[in-house]
Amino acid sequence: MLRARDAAISAVEQAFARGRTICGYEADDAAREVVRAAGFGEFFTHRTGHNIGVEIHGAGANLDNLETHDVRRLLANTCFSVEPGIYLPEFGVRSEIDMLTAPGKAWVTGRIQRELVRI
Repeated sequence: MLRARDAAISAVEQAFARGRTICGYEADDAAREVVRAAGFGEFFTHRTGHNIGVEIHGAGANLDNLETHDVRRLLANTCFSVEPGIYLPEFGVRSEIDMLTAPGKAWVTGRIQRELVRI
């Protein structure tokens, strides 16, 4: 999950740094490819992330190429989550961070978790 999350983060960071348009489905694809390559694709059953507005889920682009094929662009001056998850019958694993964007830059808003937290 960490590699999948980090792949989506990197895709967004690189696109913004290069001034390249990136759509929600592209960030989802970056995470989903890592999960598929690890053999867990069938257990990644939701979108990678969603836009965050004033009341949690915003109206902007979602990181999604599963539930929808979100061709909306990730715009500057917006916020969104990156939260891939694998859900096996016995347990699930999910890692969530939030990102902010500005012209030419995208970044994670807080500390990036690297250790497992059991709940």
